[in-house]
Amino acid sequence: MKTHTFKGGIHAPEKKELSKEQKVTPAFPSTRTVSIPVTQGGAPNNPVVAVGDTVVRGQIIARSDAFMSAPVHASVSGTVKKIESRLVTGNTDAPCIVIQAAEEGTPEAAATAFMAPLDPFSCSKEDALARIKEAGIVGMGGAAFPTHVKLNPPAGKTIDCVLANAAECEPYLTIDYRTMLETPEKVVDGLAITVKITGAETGIIVLEDNKEDLVPVLTDAIEKAGFAEKLGIVLCKTKYPQGGEKNIVKAAVGREIPAGGLPADAGCVISNVGTLAAISEAFREGKPLIDRGLTISGGAVEQPMNLVVPVGTLVGDLIPEVIKFKGSIVKILSGGPMMGMSMMNANFPIQKNTSGVLFLTAAETSAYEESPCIGCGRCTKACSVSLSPVLINRALIANDMNAAKHYGLMDCMECGCCAYVCPAHVKLVQRFRAGKNIVRAEAAKAKAAAAEAAKATAANAATPKGGN
Repeated sequence: MKTHTFKGGIHAPEKKELSKEQKVTPAFPSTRTVSIPVTQGGAPNNPVVAVGDTVVRGQIIARSDAFMSAPVHASVSGTVKKIESRLVTGNTDAPCIVIQAAEEGTPEAAATAFMAPLDPFSCSKEDALARIKEAGIVGMGGAAFPTHVKLNPPAGKTIDCVLANAAECEPYLTIDYRTMLETPEKVVDGLAITVKITGAETGIIVLEDNKEDLVPVLTDAIEKAGFAEKLGIVLCKTKYPQGGEKNIVKAAVGREIPAGGLPADAGCVISNVGTLAAISEAFREGKPLIDRGLTISGGAVEQPMNLVVPVGTLVGDLIPEVIKFKGSIVKILSGGPMMGMSMMNANFPIQKNTSGVLFLTAAETSAYEESPCIGCGRCTKACSVSLSPVLINRALIANDMNAAKHYGLMDCMECGCCAYVCPAHVKLVQRFRAGKNIVRAEAAKAKAAAAEAAKATAANAATPKGGN
């Protein structure tokens, strides 16, 4: 097959051979507890259970009435022991619902509160979107954006193509590969359902060529499901960050997402393969998003693996029963090495968007001191969205936020390519993230000030005026 690609990017060591051949296996710690963050994508949720309540696997335990929200479900049957703030990915504290699972083998432990199956091809679009929201499905590639919102773009946005993001370009991670290899029928079904909901003309599974062995597997699944006329496969060159939304749209269909725009502005919807499998389960089995497949890898891990665990499982509780070490750990990452979050310890829960946890040795990490930028331009050549990181960096150092925005600060996808190639080891991504936070804070402040001004104007207009 012909391969496609995009301008820029890097070729980092893949490290996928560590776990690529390891089948997805279920795991649950002997503590039999989960710590489920109340919000895992979208608007903040509120708990709808209390300490002491008995809950059933699949039962909603936190939700919001906001459209841009996704409910959270109990991933095990048991008793709510605590509702408190705990460490989550990003090294922040967030409200979590702690559930003690019922004893294994008991009727209580086996109880579920799944929804009734729903035929996705005969139900209305409204019912299909409601099912996806009720199942709490969010983007499982990392962003955790509510899927029912993504599949219902604003009026005037016509979707003609759904892209299954099967690139899995982050080094070390192989859970998407194993999902496609072991359950291709669910990925294909989820893609077909998404095509139906969006009204798209076609669906494309976008693979990097380091996964070319999946082409016959997926082709067979497409043909068996009877979707050969609607669904296809595109092979892209193995390059990071091929899975970025702007990069995958450019490589797969040759379109550009405009600055500040979304895939819908290019007529596309993009869904991770894990998300597509979860969509299939929500319709065919009535199952909410309560289990998460992920890769455990890194040089410090004795046996890298692919696991599936209940959402809310603490990584630390899997050590050493499931995860064993052979070397000294110098860094723990939630996610991949390029865009993942470095964690202070392993006592954080696996969430809906946790694609992997890496335990890295000193040989796999770098801790260089930053030196002055020499203006070599390597970052510009490597930028996957055609920005000039060197100019953005200079503007931020000068505290010129308008110039930083002009050079594309808010269009940066924080992929890390610029920092990876920088010979001066400038902390570009960290500086860009801080700059974005400043811009957002200023925008929020300006919006609040405008609202106050409008409120004052309305109050003045309503005040009776004196007269003769």
